[in-house]
Amino acid sequence: MDRLLQPTGIIPAMVTPFDAYHQIDEAALRQLTRRLINADVHGLFCLGTNGEFFSMTFEEKLRVAEIVIEEAQGRLPIYVGAGCASTKESIELAVRLERMGADALSVITPYFLTYTQQELLVHFRMIADATELPVLLYNIPARTGNSLQPQTVKELSKVPNIVGIKDSSGSFDTILQYLELSGPSFSVLAGTDSLILPTLMAGGHGAIAATANVFPEIVKSIYDLWKQGNLVEAELQQRHLRALRSAFSLGTLPSVLKEAMCMIGLPAGQPRLPVQPLSPSAQAELRKVMDAYLEEVASTKQEERS
Repeated sequence: MDRLLQPTGIIPAMVTPFDAYHQIDEAALRQLTRRLINADVHGLFCLGTNGEFFSMTFEEKLRVAEIVIEEAQGRLPIYVGAGCASTKESIELAVRLERMGADALSVITPYFLTYTQQELLVHFRMIADATELPVLLYNIPARTGNSLQPQTVKELSKVPNIVGIKDSSGSFDTILQYLELSGPSFSVLAGTDSLILPTLMAGGHGAIAATANVFPEIVKSIYDLWKQGNLVEAELQQRHLRALRSAFSLGTLPSVLKEAMCMIGLPAGQPRLPVQPLSPSAQAELRKVMDAYLEEVASTKQEERS
């Protein structure tokens, strides 16, 4: 449990595979879990934004968590999204997930309404008080309409089991302010994949990365190379993510990510409606990106054999 008191490293933000009937594809979810564990990542994060938590029922969320926890068999920490629109439901989900065996909880800001910072403080404190698990704050204002201000995070970092924050604001300045105002035992994780290396170099602790669903080895290498002090190579690996990150604009989240996974033989399925699959033209653009990646990977492997 000690390792969870300060979440670190590369933690994939897992998609939730669905079958042709838009039901949870349990076999595919188990396969994805095993694949990521075999890539030697530092944790798994299910039921986040890319996991389409917002389109699932309470019971479906519990089932996804159950599958990932079961498949991981304690080999690495499992972070589970417990944030809902209301404090009451978030607490209910947190309590159930703790009983189920989750190692830590990620709690997104409540959404739909715009809340004051005081309301957000009370919300997160009440959830943290309801569980003994480590709690990771999740800031993604473009999706929720609510931003956790640095001073609010400073106050929340004083709560014993609020151990860090995933920041998906896309603002490096926000990350810097979180780092400046929170103590050294509080983990600041990049939630924007283009900011993994800058966050590490500024004193952050890692990333919860969507692109790790597709290329976990590349994403993890950024962290490993940074740890080794090889910043030139780490920057090169960081650049490798740019094309895929840029391609995310080709469709509504997480359609591009799921299509990219399908293109390399991972059964991610389609996103749940109303999110539509990629258009033929968007598929063609994504295919170019993926083909370039695969050619590069093949070339690197060939060089390693020579």
